Amino acid sequence: MKKLLVVCTLIIFVLSIFSMSFAASKTIKIGVNLELSQAVAQYGQKELEGLKLAIDEINQKGGVGGKKIELVILDNKSDKTEAQNVATRLAVREKVLAILGPATSGATKSAAVAATKYKVPIISPSATDDTVTVDERTGKTKAYVFRTCFNDSFQGNVMANFALKTLKAKSAAIIYDASSDYSKGLFKNFKQTFTKGGGKIVAEEAFAKGEQDFSSILTKIRDKKPDVIFAPVYYDEAGLIIKQARELGMNMPILGGDGFDDPKVVEKAGKKFANNVFFSAHYSSQDTDSKVQEFINKFKKKYNTEPNAFAALGYDLGYFIADALKRANLKFDSIAKDRERLKTAIENTKNFVGVTGIVNINKNHNAEKSAVIIELKNGVQMFKQKLNP
Repeated sequence: MKKLLVVCTLIIFVLSIFSMSFAASKTIKIGVNLELSQAVAQYGQKELEGLKLAIDEINQKGGVGGKKIELVILDNKSDKTEAQNVATRLAVREKVLAILGPATSGATKSAAVAATKYKVPIISPSATDDTVTVDERTGKTKAYVFRTCFNDSFQGNVMANFALKTLKAKSAAIIYDASSDYSKGLFKNFKQTFTKGGGKIVAEEAFAKGEQDFSSILTKIRDKKPDVIFAPVYYDEAGLIIKQARELGMNMPILGGDGFDDPKVVEKAGKKFANNVFFSAHYSSQDTDSKVQEFINKFKKKYNTEPNAFAALGYDLGYFIADALKRANLKFDSIAKDRERLKTAIENTKNFVGVTGIVNINKNHNAEKSAVIIELKNGVQMFKQKLNP
């Protein structure tokens, strides 16, 4: 009995020391779990640049409640398993209040397993697959998982309607990555909306991760003579598909999702082939809104390059988490309790004004916001139109 009493006393002592240390901290630790190397590093690197710019600005203005935001940045190496390991480390060892990222859908779903287990809010700025925030088996919203971007149901619908109504397409071929949650999600939603609107899918061609030669797939598609090609893929495959299609004399419009929004698409396709290409995006640098132009100028001053949509999403995420932290009424008495307070604040986010649009978090923890259509003309991005949810 005495031994048990001693053990309990020690546990209480350790917990009290931890709580005092947590309360006395001069910073608010926020984890960052992004793809900073390997296959899709371009997305994570750009989001980190935007995020750092935002957090630097916030800290220069005094932080949140007098405490600076401290980013604990880890690389998930564009790997699903590593993304879960990183989330576990951030939640358990680093004891962060929230996790920002990953960038991609598959990695976010893996990281969400750890975030849910340890009850720490996780927010992706760009994971668009519908099942990121909603359990596909039960249909229930994942309690600790959020996103600040639009999802594939919206993005797929946008591109299908654009094909039907703006391009007047009656038939479409789809090329997708069978190993990618992002690619399969967009494929499903585009097909559903396009066929419901009277369009016909004349070809569905899947490829394996890492594919470089699409000539045989494209030759099959060419024989079906579709009005448009929809390729819901990431930047490497997008550039190669565009280039190889044009080399085969296929000059019909090529459509994509936000995965097309990277300079590597044009780099791989070549400027002369990067025409008649359209994709959905989170913002356009040609938007004349003063908030957008102010962000672009600050980003160019810091990094000496123009920001793409992923940089803008990262920037918005920094201000989004700061906004939630301000409204969370943090007590710094218990990290578990403060994580719950922060989760509630994120759930209650309404009319958050960002560079990429106004964000409202709905009951499924998705961001209700607008999208834009970008057209590539000789490799240059041109604003085409804006669509609201």
